[in-house]
Amino acid sequence: MTVAPKREAYDVVVIGAGPAGLAAAATSAEAGLSTLLLDENIGPGGQVFRAISSTPVTDRNQLGADYWVGADLVQSLRASNAEVIHRATVWSLDRNLEIAVSIGGASAFVKAKRVILATGALERPFPIPGWTLPGVMTAGAAQTMLKSSALVPDGRTVIAGQGPLLWLLAAQILRLGGRIDRILDTTERGNYFAALPHAFAFLTSPYFTKGLSMMREVKAKVQVVSGVTELSASGDGQLANVSYVAGGKRETIPADLLLLHQGVVPNINLAMSAGIEHRWDDLQLCWSPVLDASGNSSVAGIAIAGDGAGIGGANAAVVRGRIAARAALEALAPAVATKLAPMATLRADLAKAERGRVFLDTLFRPARQFRIPTGDTIVCRCEEVTAKDILDAVAIGATGPNQLKAYRRTGMGPCQGRLCGLTVTELMAQARGKTAQEIGYYRLRAPVKPITLAELAAVPKSEADVKAVVRG
Repeated sequence: MTVAPKREAYDVVVIGAGPAGLAAAATSAEAGLSTLLLDENIGPGGQVFRAISSTPVTDRNQLGADYWVGADLVQSLRASNAEVIHRATVWSLDRNLEIAVSIGGASAFVKAKRVILATGALERPFPIPGWTLPGVMTAGAAQTMLKSSALVPDGRTVIAGQGPLLWLLAAQILRLGGRIDRILDTTERGNYFAALPHAFAFLTSPYFTKGLSMMREVKAKVQVVSGVTELSASGDGQLANVSYVAGGKRETIPADLLLLHQGVVPNINLAMSAGIEHRWDDLQLCWSPVLDASGNSSVAGIAIAGDGAGIGGANAAVVRGRIAARAALEALAPAVATKLAPMATLRADLAKAERGRVFLDTLFRPARQFRIPTGDTIVCRCEEVTAKDILDAVAIGATGPNQLKAYRRTGMGPCQGRLCGLTVTELMAQARGKTAQEIGYYRLRAPVKPITLAELAAVPKSEADVKAVVRG
């Protein structure tokens, strides 16, 4: 059954039902603002709390205590008067705060006084030779199957990359009885020294003890190879082998499944299409929106919360969601806002949640060789464009990602740049001797998710729209 929005306009529309979106929608609805939460998944939770209301994994120890925090957030949302629509794909957001959303093959338009974007994060592209072979997946995709269906690998499995999610996934797979043959850690040795000045904040953060015990748990059961370079996957139409260099020696091992992960980056497509200003973050090596302390963006009325505002983790995302909702309340119903937790308290909570983050960002800063590929390694999976193709286009005049579209169609496939955008920016910056900020990113426009022509044609039209076409 398709559920259309009940109203044409709302005080607050929240886009995304991950940690930030759940917290923001519950906070604004509990305070009495008309609130609509739109999310494209089948149920609430986003990636961090995916399938929180439906997971077949009932043993709480298997997914860890942090996962089950999501159940309390969902409970708070359901206790509020927020209107929630799942399987709703937002494909347009403009400066007038008009939102176009596709639900069950039909589009609806809603207007908001305030919009809170909580679109979360994407996994960073990991363009190595063979990464498009069947049998090679991202760690996030494997975790989605684990949480939603309790599926774990049973064939020869290699996990390669770095970052907290890699260790969390490995621990979860092992707890559910899955198989991991080897973990290939690509963390650069120099990163350990670079991270040292930030170690104290990390040691006194909640991340430290959890991370350490998780790594111990995994290392007790799986062979871990550190300092891995020159990673590649090979096979004839299907993954068969994983090859890597460690300690100056090359090794090739048979594998049925390779899970890749080198961190997450903000999901910026919808925010960029709305005209929100973004800057290149040199530490996290990605584009991040320019925001004030309350999450407000450069477009009046649009705030961004959670990992879409810059990677900070689930706890920080929840607090950012509450801060954005409180800022919306201060603007729309100042008298009610005074009854909520003071903004100073929320900001102190955020500082606590983000403690140790710089250490993690520095330690797990991905190596250049895994971000900027060479030769025949595919960069744009949708259009099968290689690193060499892009460099050839630069040599004959392509100056940035948007010009590259005309030469090679990069970023014009179904993923709309989500799997190649960062790689294209950094590859072109290196080739032209420019900074990533100078090279820029794809110019993103609606629809930011694929929709059919039939759906566009069926969009309700005003009399003025019809007359404009007839005049033409």
